Amino acid sequence: MNALLTDKYRILGIDPGSRLTGFGVVDFSGSKATYVASGSIRSERGEFSERLKIIFQSVTDIVSEYTPDCVSVESVFVSKNAGSALKLGHARSAAICATFAASLEIREYAPREIKQAIVGTGAADKSQVQHMVMAMLHLNAEPSIDASDALAAALCHGHSRVLTEQLANARVVERR
Repeated sequence: MNALLTDKYRILGIDPGSRLTGFGVVDFSGSKATYVASGSIRSERGEFSERLKIIFQSVTDIVSEYTPDCVSVESVFVSKNAGSALKLGHARSAAICATFAASLEIREYAPREIKQAIVGTGAADKSQVQHMVMAMLHLNAEPSIDASDALAAALCHGHSRVLTEQLANARVVERR
């Protein structure tokens, strides 16, 4: 069996926001996912540049504490309000840049992709995602909505990674 499917692989999921940024850490061993940690980074007060600094420093600290192998980030959802989308993009950039010093692989997924992977439909609402994250990770308590979205991003990448490896292995066997 391929080492990818048996070695432990830690993923940091990030659900960026300019006031609340969710994070979730999940270990994968093959297709088995295990909860490690989750929470929300609160950057609700102060000048926007100060809030970005809080996101950057908090993600830097999370990366240092949990030493992930990869980061899975929800991509920017374009809304009707261009100013909100721009702020979200800045928050997302602050979180991603905080991972650069650790030279981590970064994967990005659209919100609909994550929902499809976790709930089975890209139109799922946040409570459905939260419910499925709790079931998949066998959690006894509800994580915050931001944390469950971040855990969903980590789960999405973990399952995608395993599926990609399984498909590659199937192609090798098929060619023989």
